[in-house]
Amino acid sequence: MTVHDERPVVIALMGPTAAGKTRVALELARRLPVEIVSVDSALVYRDMDIGTAKPDAAERGQVRHHLLDLIDPTERYSAARFAEDAADCIRSIAARDRIPLLCGGTMLYFKALREGLSDLPQADPATRAVIDDMAETLGWPALHETLAGLDPVTAARLDPTDSQRIQRALEVCWVAGRPMSELLEESAREAPPFRWVQVSLEPGDRAVLHERIATRFEVMLELGLIGEVERLRRDYDLTPELPSMRCVGYRQVWQYLDGEFGLARLRETAVIATRQLAKRQLTWLRSTPDVERFDCLDPDVAGTVADVVGARLADC
Repeated sequence: MTVHDERPVVIALMGPTAAGKTRVALELARRLPVEIVSVDSALVYRDMDIGTAKPDAAERGQVRHHLLDLIDPTERYSAARFAEDAADCIRSIAARDRIPLLCGGTMLYFKALREGLSDLPQADPATRAVIDDMAETLGWPALHETLAGLDPVTAARLDPTDSQRIQRALEVCWVAGRPMSELLEESAREAPPFRWVQVSLEPGDRAVLHERIATRFEVMLELGLIGEVERLRRDYDLTPELPSMRCVGYRQVWQYLDGEFGLARLRETAVIATRQLAKRQLTWLRSTPDVERFDCLDPDVAGTVADVVGARLADC
């Protein structure tokens, strides 16, 4: 006798920035009774629409979206909170006899929901202040080298200028007295019981993805990204150290508005930073198990993914 598996089925649609995840998600929504759960650390912020490529009214009208516009840009959002919020969404969607479609590029959020969270020390303001002072004097690449001596596993997956994650990794090392990678490996909490259908959109030609990234940022500028950041600075009590203003694109526009460089340099630095983000996302994806991988540059990729996912769901 076969026992029916009552665990909710979750579709995970992953990929680097500019891979075309939205187009594939909307094709899935056209064919399947899905609701989209955003897996993006930038889309949680209100009034940050252009630089995050947030779904517009027409896209939201086609399919219900979740975990957008949750907090102000002055606030902070964590992987732990995401895992709780997303699990609640998944259960609610499944209770309506619909399918949760997790879509985004924040790989740590996917990992937190899929594998559970670890018992890491909470944020320690005093330690963070010391780290920030060191960074002001030495620079983040130097602190990345310090981290490499304490926790080479974590340092290897971080960009030397990824200030937010370097700060957190050093904080954990110094507060816990042990590398964050060790703590993550040995103390994972139980993950929610879901059945995963995982899809990854990855470029067959990295150079073409880079071209997409440059074109996408140019479109953001044309849509008014600089004005958006000006309004955010006017309407909220922001600093460049806040996670919201560390988002790719926003950080570079902030520097431009502060007069650190001109428009040409803004384009260059933002595109370079976005390419680096895509590289980190692809590194995460390569280490993610049980994933169906598709070339995001294939013009028929949306239909192909929808066909494969539909077949996988039929087997669940």
